[in-house]
Amino acid sequence: MKEVALANKHKDLGAKMVPFAGYNMPVSYEGVNAEHHNVREKLGVFDVSHMGEFLVTGEHALELIQLISSNDASKLVDGQAQYTCMPNEDGGIVDDMIIYRINAEKYLLVVNAANIEKDWNWISKHNTMDATLTDLSEELSLLAIQGPKAAEAMQSLTDVDLSNMKFYTFEIGTFAGMEKVIISATGYTGSGGFEIYFKNECAEEIWNKVMEAGADFGIQPIGLAARDTLRLEMGFCLYGNDIDDTTSPIEAKLGWITKFNKDFINSEALKAEKEEGSKRKLVAFELDERGIPRQGYDIVNDEGEIIGNVTSGTMSPSLEKGIGLGYVKTEYAGFGKKINIQIRKKTVPATQVKLPFYKG
Repeated sequence: MKEVALANKHKDLGAKMVPFAGYNMPVSYEGVNAEHHNVREKLGVFDVSHMGEFLVTGEHALELIQLISSNDASKLVDGQAQYTCMPNEDGGIVDDMIIYRINAEKYLLVVNAANIEKDWNWISKHNTMDATLTDLSEELSLLAIQGPKAAEAMQSLTDVDLSNMKFYTFEIGTFAGMEKVIISATGYTGSGGFEIYFKNECAEEIWNKVMEAGADFGIQPIGLAARDTLRLEMGFCLYGNDIDDTTSPIEAKLGWITKFNKDFINSEALKAEKEEGSKRKLVAFELDERGIPRQGYDIVNDEGEIIGNVTSGTMSPSLEKGIGLGYVKTEYAGFGKKINIQIRKKTVPATQVKLPFYKG
C-alpha cells in the first residue's frame, strides 16, 4: 500500500484511512455530510495526490496526444486544459484524463490513480512517433481546494489572479512561497475552486499554509467520500463506475469530448456508433420515494424485466433524496421517463432528469 506525502498529516487529523487505488487515503474526517456541505457553502481541501501525472514533450508530443485522445488537443493554447478520454480498440475507454498544454511541445496528462500503470503502458505502446514520456506520478502532490470561498481564501498565497481564472485554464506561478506550482481551475465538485500541483517535499508546508489562509473562511479537510457525493451531484463520470474498458464514450454521453475531425484510436468504430445509435445510454435519475441507489443495483421496467444497472448512486446531501447514474436500454432513456430501481427486495420508482442534479 502506497502512502501519499501527507499521510501522517491526515492520520494526525483523525481521518479514517482506507485503501484506494493502491494508496492509503483519507475517506472522511468529520463525516461525509458535514464535509460535503462545507464545500458547497464555504471551502474544503482534498488531498488527491494519488492521481497520476505524465509529461509528454518534444516536437511529436501533440501527434501522440491526438492519436490516443478522443478530444481535439490541437484547439488548446498555452495555459488551457481539456477533459478527454482514451478510447481502446474495442469500443471502450482506457481512462479519462485532463490534458494541460504548457506549450506547443510540452503537455501534462493527469490520469486516474488506479490506471497509472495501465495508462502508461497504453500510451507507450502507441508512442511510435518517439515523443518523450516522463512519469511524474511519484514526485508530485496534488491538493484540490474547492468551494465558493476558495479564491478569496487562497489569494493571499499567490500572485495569480484566482478570482478571474477561467474554468479549465491554469497558470504556473508561486504559491505559498513555492515556485513553479501549477494552479488550475478544473474542479470536480461543481462549487468552484482550484487544484495545485507541487513537489512532494513541499507538501507539508503548503498544506499548513493552505489551512492557515483558509481558517477565517471555514476551511476543512475533506475526504474521498464527500468528493464522490459532490461529483455525483454534478453528474460527473467516475472511472470504474460509470465508464470503463467496456463502455463507449458515445453511450456514456461523452460525445462532446469525442471529435471526429481527426483520426484517433478506434475513431471509425465510434463514429459509426454515433451515427447508428448506441444500444444503451447512461442516464441520470432521482428516486420518487425514499431509498438509496447503489452501484450494481438492477434497473427494471414496469414488468420487472431488467433493462440496465446503476453505476453510481447515493443519498444526495444537497437534495436530500436518492440520486444516481446508470445504463439503460436506449428505448427506455429520456428526460422525464420513469424507470424502477431494484433496491434489495423493493422496487423503487425513479424519474430520469437532466444533469446536473445540483443546480447551485
